[in-house]
Amino acid sequence: MVADAPNAQASYDDARVVVLAAEVASLRDDNTALRGELARTQSALANLRIRYHQLLEELHLSKRRLVVAKAERLDDVADAQLAFDKLLAETQAIEKVLVATDSAKGDTDEKNDTQAKPKSERRPRTGPPPTGRRKLEESGLPEVRVELADPELEGKAERIGTEESSRVAYERGGYRRLVLARIVYKESVPNEAAPTDRGTAARPNPPTFRIVTVPMPKEIMMRGMLAPSMIARLLTMKYVLGVPFHRYEQHCAREGFSLDRGTMCRYAEHVGATLGCIVEAARKEAIATAFCLSTDATGVAIQPTRLEDGKRQPCRKGHFFVTLADKDHVFLDFQPKHTSLTVWNMFKGFSGYIQADAHVIYDALFKGAPPEGAEEKPGERGPPPTEVGCFSHYLERRVIRRRAGPVRVRALGQPPQLRITRWPTARRGSPRGRASVAIGCGAPCSM
Repeated sequence: MVADAPNAQASYDDARVVVLAAEVASLRDDNTALRGELARTQSALANLRIRYHQLLEELHLSKRRLVVAKAERLDDVADAQLAFDKLLAETQAIEKVLVATDSAKGDTDEKNDTQAKPKSERRPRTGPPPTGRRKLEESGLPEVRVELADPELEGKAERIGTEESSRVAYERGGYRRLVLARIVYKESVPNEAAPTDRGTAARPNPPTFRIVTVPMPKEIMMRGMLAPSMIARLLTMKYVLGVPFHRYEQHCAREGFSLDRGTMCRYAEHVGATLGCIVEAARKEAIATAFCLSTDATGVAIQPTRLEDGKRQPCRKGHFFVTLADKDHVFLDFQPKHTSLTVWNMFKGFSGYIQADAHVIYDALFKGAPPEGAEEKPGERGPPPTEVGCFSHYLERRVIRRRAGPVRVRALGQPPQLRITRWPTARRGSPRGRASVAIGCGAPCSM
């Protein structure tokens, strides 16, 4: 009995191996069958997508033919309508299948992402759910209608309708709903007569027609909700009058039209990115041709975002440089650091006069010696600019105790000169005088 125990265990192991081998073979067969079914399903889905795109093209052509048939008042309008409805039903059925497939795939991917990343670490969704594009027809704003016609087709082709789109505009008196009505034309395209075998012209084919819609004018933001006048109003309130977006949002709500600050931020960013090339071109023109650049910097505190635990971070220091290029341009540059390298990169390539305070960061620029970390290309650096002192900064640390008339100081060396005029104090007993700096052509003299 004891000797038979190992033989029984060995027989049991052999039987277990045979059973497992059979299960492995069965699983391999199932895997092969599933792979084949998956390949067939993917092929059918690809064919379904191809058919869906074909149906979209046929549906578009059918819609065009139907519009032409209605415009010409033909007898086969009913047949064209039936064909259009059939194509539309088939397209919608295929679209439902594709949407269900994509949603199922998205759910699978979301489950995988959920398994890979805990739900507690995912960013929760805040705010109300999206509602789609706003219907400006229900806003109650006064309507201003503008028709866009094609001067080449006007008077030659027949008008058969309009395509309308709404924008929010602004004019003196308040907000308006701007309706852009683009004219739709029916233009005849005559066909040439088909030649016969003997060379004589056969009966000409009936003329065909094509539908032409006036294109939309060029826009800063395609399919945007705001018209150019409203964009200008928004940017003027923000950057000229200094009204924050959240206050302007409240102002719009009081005026009867709600505009959220997120939309304002997107428009401001998009317009800045679109028109930034103009600012860069103006800067290049100023560096190349300006006579004198007057610049000064002021420090600003920047509040960073909060930490993950909700605690506030200390404010960082930044600097705004204001640069006046003659009487042509005014540039505002934000720089994170107030260093010689920053000034060198801002005014690199300029060889005229630079009026600035006596800060040490301008020394390398006026000496023509690139600071540490400056990147230069061969032939990029020219003669260094000429330093022009700012008399207003000089007077800030001194007290003018006597009244004096105009005083001119030799500052630039050659005309036109920097003329500095001092006036007596406006208030009697004031310990500080006033100074004005202007570019003039007076004769140079000394104090």
